[in-house]
Formats: sequence, C-alpha cells, structure tokens
Amino acid sequence: MKTDGEVIKMMVRNYLTTPLEDVDKIHDGIGTAQHVSLFTREDFKTNIRFLNYTVLPAGVTIGLHPHGEDEELYMVLEGDGVMTVNGETQRVTSGDVIVNPPFGSHGIVNDSDKDMKLLVMEVYK
Repeated sequence: MKTDGEVIKMMVRNYLTTPLEDVDKIHDGIGTAQHVSLFTREDFKTNIRFLNYTVLPAGVTIGLHPHGEDEELYMVLEGDGVMTVNGETQRVTSGDVIVNPPFGSHGIVNDSDKDMKLLVMEVYK
C-alpha cells in the first residue's frame, strides 16, 4: 500500500510473546498489572492513539477515570470482571467488547481468581 508515494510496510506484533512490564496502580487502581503498548500513535496514519495488551491478575483494578474527546475499546480476551462506564456497572467476560465513549469515565475490576487479559485501543478526535 502507498500513501503519498510512501511505501507502508506491514507491522506485526504478538501480544503473547512481547515482554510485559509491571505497572502499579493503573489510574489509581489497586495492585500491579502487566502491560505492553503494542502500537503507539507513531505507528498509525489515522487517529488511533494506541493498542495495549494488559493482564489484570486476580484482585487488580484499573481505577475509575475520566476521558476527553477520545474513545476506547476494551476487548476481553480471557477472564471476567466488573466494568463501570459512566456510572453503569456490568459483569464482562471473554469475548466482550466494551465502548468507553468520549467525555465519559470508566474503570474495571478483576474480581475473579484468574487473570483477566485485555486488548485496549484508543482513538482520538
């Protein structure tokens, strides 16, 4: 594929083999998650800000936090927990995709005894 004469090379990253980093208290949440940014803004030609892979061990949370004009998608690959979006709380499980709308707030709790594995993508305006 070409864009303005530039040849775009295929980019492949494997979330299962990319080394994870420990991240404490994501958005003032509880505990230590494992995380990697697979792609960042510099990797995209569109308004995608990032694609992250995050593992929340049992009892770990991503704290409730607000957003601006961006939207996020949380894709639950494995596990289950409780997601809150704009004050509405719902159990989420493997296969669920959750939309976090612009100017909203959200957080997630792994209240199970197994790891919760997520892909998170953010798009900005």
